[in-house]
Amino acid sequence: MAKDKKKISVVTPCYNEEGNVRECYEKLKEIFTKQLSNYDYEHIFCDNSSDDETLKILRKIANEDPRVKIIVNSRNFGVFNSMFNGMLAASGDAVIPFMPADMQDPPELIPEFIKHWEQGYEIVYGVRSQREESSIMHGIRRLYYYVVNRFANINIPLNVGEFTLIDKKVYEALRQYDDYYPYLRGMIANCGFRSTAVPYTWKARKRGKSKANLYALVDTGLNGLISFTNIPMRICMFIGFITAALSICYAVITFIATLIWFKGVAPPGVPTLIVALFFFSGVLLFFLGILGEYISAIHFQVRKRPLVVERERINFQKHE
Repeated sequence: MAKDKKKISVVTPCYNEEGNVRECYEKLKEIFTKQLSNYDYEHIFCDNSSDDETLKILRKIANEDPRVKIIVNSRNFGVFNSMFNGMLAASGDAVIPFMPADMQDPPELIPEFIKHWEQGYEIVYGVRSQREESSIMHGIRRLYYYVVNRFANINIPLNVGEFTLIDKKVYEALRQYDDYYPYLRGMIANCGFRSTAVPYTWKARKRGKSKANLYALVDTGLNGLISFTNIPMRICMFIGFITAALSICYAVITFIATLIWFKGVAPPGVPTLIVALFFFSGVLLFFLGILGEYISAIHFQVRKRPLVVERERINFQKHE
């Protein structure tokens, strides 16, 4: 191995990906052998305590190839925590913090990422300009990206995930973050630095079941919002103020109407009271939910739990 070779670190979090991890490894190896032979690389797999044959396959690969490194978590800590922990273990001159085992984000883009990096860009985003998925899910994702980008207090590029190349300067800056639930795309954008984008088609999964269900998307979206903006709380305050003002106006109008048209008659506003009760109860519960998200984030952050708990590391040298 030539000492002057630049090193690229690629992180692949995985959970029950027995049908994909070997192909992912072989594809990345092929790219670096044929197209990027003047670079060294390491491929870090972060296994979230898979209960299939994923870890067994990874152990065999790591035994054959020392460039493959494995972090075995004691349980499933989630893809974002696992991915960020894997990035912290990287030792390259540049890092790709998320190369999915199912290769829905195509590894064929890595040479282009590196080309832009060599031109001086510290961040090279992969932009999912097209998606091989249902129109419903495509619409939900587009709405999610729009909402996060619109309300965040930083500029998070639209249709960008974690399939990104970042320079060592960037991930050294990311090491300073102490976040119980790292929203990596937002954290990278928050670091600044010179960036560019590479559009691509996000492919349909060939094998296995995706772990990114609707709940996971909602969870990620809420985490992105509460991590980088206080806009939801401001919206709640604004809606509360407007609702209170309208309620006072309605009460004044009802009082005047009762004096003029309903003298001596029992107030006929029982249905109105019922509607108002349910309406304001719903508004209060909504606001409490928003407030609860922020309090929950504070609660988990101040408890200072470890990002992940590792069971073992494979092929990591002591000096790394």
